Amino acid sequence: MNKSLLLLLALLPAFSFAQKRARDLGIKIGVLPTGTMNAITDVAGVKVGQVTLTEGADIRTGVTAIIPHEGNLFQQKVQAAMYIGNGFGKMTGYPQVEELGTMESPIVLTNTLSVPTAADAIIDWTLGQKGNENVRSVNPVVGETNDSFLNDIRGRHVRKEHVLNALAQAENGPVQEGNVGAGTGTVCFNWKGGIGTASRKLPQKLGGYTVGVLVQTNFGGVLKVNGVPVGEELGQYAFKDVLDKSSDGSCMMVLATDAPLDARNLKRLAKRAFMGLAQTGGIASNGSGDFVIAFSTANIVLHDSPERTATATFLINDAASPLFLAAIESTEEAIINSLVMARTSEGTQGHKVEELPKEKLLEIMRKYGRLKE
Repeated sequence: MNKSLLLLLALLPAFSFAQKRARDLGIKIGVLPTGTMNAITDVAGVKVGQVTLTEGADIRTGVTAIIPHEGNLFQQKVQAAMYIGNGFGKMTGYPQVEELGTMESPIVLTNTLSVPTAADAIIDWTLGQKGNENVRSVNPVVGETNDSFLNDIRGRHVRKEHVLNALAQAENGPVQEGNVGAGTGTVCFNWKGGIGTASRKLPQKLGGYTVGVLVQTNFGGVLKVNGVPVGEELGQYAFKDVLDKSSDGSCMMVLATDAPLDARNLKRLAKRAFMGLAQTGGIASNGSGDFVIAFSTANIVLHDSPERTATATFLINDAASPLFLAAIESTEEAIINSLVMARTSEGTQGHKVEELPKEKLLEIMRKYGRLKE
């Protein structure tokens, strides 16, 4: 890695928070309270690590890693489920999670052509953990979006060391958003997209559980912000002039919760994240890979159990409804955060994607009476 790239990576934390998140701009989405950081890391034990690759005119990509808990994930699996909103994608790990209802690896997000590299790195990471000396099979979970408009994706610049670095530096604190990690080269609603996150904390009367969401946004449609037709007002939306592919793309959505949900209700929770995407105006076009991964940090599943049966306590179906609302609100806000935190970016072949204009956004929100002054 050259010195300029290392310098950029070192400086990222200093300027990544210069942009204001939706709530800091006066855009309050939903009715439920947020977690302390309004991030996926509000779910205890969940960690996020990111590596951003920006070099020269062509490299605009990266890695975002989500680790469900601090233990040995292979030996202590989490309840999990996946939902495919639109399947134009290259995500790995789906069949085993669907079949067994558990997840045994971190979740890594990157670009489309770097999925095999990320999967290989997860395998290295898992085999190298203490206690996994006899492991002979690993189910790596990797999601992707195609960042080739801004990034030289054919160069496959993401290497195993980048993925391992993202995993190594994962932490429980605030999560960088916008042009970082796997969101470095993404485009959303024809504006600069990226990584976004949000969370909701249920009142104690509803269980006191937390739902956190992290998204990698790279899709199109007709942008709405808290119900306001921003895309129409700005005159920038899919199919405005001609029938083209401006709505194609993908969105990866990762949901974490400390609520004791089984795989069945986690899949139901994942479906509600797709409703949050719809709230923002996403249309899940033909060429869009829209995937949701949901996991619970409650009720760890041991890889090697001395017993033939296991006892666990799960929420009843009726008690899951508040979590559904939390998932919808968190996903919607995470997507909007990915947009307002992103910055204008120029990339390969001279392509340029402007950031969502904040002053115009606030004027529109104020016009519709949806800005909290």
